[in-house]
Amino acid sequence: MSLTAAYRLGTRLFWRDTPMLIGTVITPVVLSVGLPALMRHLSPGGAALATVVFQGSIALLLALTALMNTTMTLAVRRDQLVLKRLRCTRLTDAQILLGQIAGTATQTFALIVLCTVAVRFAADVPLPANPLAFAAVTAAGSAVLTLLGAAYTAAVPRAELTPVFTMPVFLLAWFASGAIPIPLPSWLETVLGLLPTTAVVDAVRTGDVVLPLPVLAAWTAAGLAAIRLWFRWEPRRS
Repeated sequence: MSLTAAYRLGTRLFWRDTPMLIGTVITPVVLSVGLPALMRHLSPGGAALATVVFQGSIALLLALTALMNTTMTLAVRRDQLVLKRLRCTRLTDAQILLGQIAGTATQTFALIVLCTVAVRFAADVPLPANPLAFAAVTAAGSAVLTLLGAAYTAAVPRAELTPVFTMPVFLLAWFASGAIPIPLPSWLETVLGLLPTTAVVDAVRTGDVVLPLPVLAAWTAAGLAAIRLWFRWEPRRS
């Protein structure tokens, strides 16, 4: 059993989980396309506002489809002892996690690209001026947020509590992205700029893919360290 098999297994199980699809795929896609379309047709200077809203909505896709999806999926498989059984196969621990992370990151990136094309027609949001830079930063963000989702499972005691534990993270990421334009103190903007979702959104808005690299690298290191120290392969014994 190889890494490719783990990737396919994770992807297949994900697309068969209807409640997961509704919460982490359909909902963020509808919001990411629907809100900019609403701003475009109901607000003066709607195209510019729709662009700002959509760019901020990339944080929503990253938080829900990448982080929340990974956290919930791994927490469920942990509690159902699926992860424990997978460790009895030829797969290494790294392959098991990497298969899940790669699968979810790929799906997240594909959804961001899909929404980017959709809002071009639904809300007149212009396509990225530099498609390669856009692809690079959103792919990196998808990978980092998925990695952090795997690490975050350590904070979730039981799978059914995942929405409660991840919702504050999602709300913070969306608020920090500027999707809802609210004046903030400069110090708070600086702090929120250190979030990985904000770094990706800022890079999409400015076209600068160099500035977010240290932020994403730091979060990658933190995620890897957290997985190494605290990731659990089976439920806590009561």
